[in-house]
Amino acid sequence: MTMGKVLDPTSTRDDDVASPGPDAGLLAGKKIGIRLDQIWRAWDWIAEDWAAKLEDAGATVSYWRSCGRSGEEGERMAAELKEWLTTIDMAIVGLANCGSCTGWTVRDAITSANTGIPTIAIATKNFEDFAHEIAARGGRSGLRVHVLPYPLNEQERGAVKAIGEAHFEGMLHDFGATIAMREAAE
Repeated sequence: MTMGKVLDPTSTRDDDVASPGPDAGLLAGKKIGIRLDQIWRAWDWIAEDWAAKLEDAGATVSYWRSCGRSGEEGERMAAELKEWLTTIDMAIVGLANCGSCTGWTVRDAITSANTGIPTIAIATKNFEDFAHEIAARGGRSGLRVHVLPYPLNEQERGAVKAIGEAHFEGMLHDFGATIAMREAAE
């Protein structure tokens, strides 16, 4: 009988960062970036709702929208992302809601986390494990991932708003973020 050796292609990286990175801390006075994409209207709605809540807590919010990611346009997008990251103190990166979207969401979150700013990726339940797997393969197994329910984009706006509302405090917790006591009491 011939014996063979099976190699495991899922080994860990020697340079893996298992830490989630710094906590977001107090939101007041922070510049928070929210990364959007081209596809998921539900993520736009949640980001809009969360941005209003973040601004109520004393933060300022800016957006960056991911578009074509290959060829010359992809190079331009990568440069724009890196430039945008220099203007913010923390990043909320979404939405991991399909295969390629999960890949780009996690890749952009890793790019953000590698700058040293607090970063969290947002994924839907069906893509949670995939997001963690891509993060590990990208050398950031500790990347923060907050999970929203699936399906999300097929919901009507009111239902999506309720989901966003229900997940805001959990996202802040996962992010290590706090709201000033004055705002929290209101």
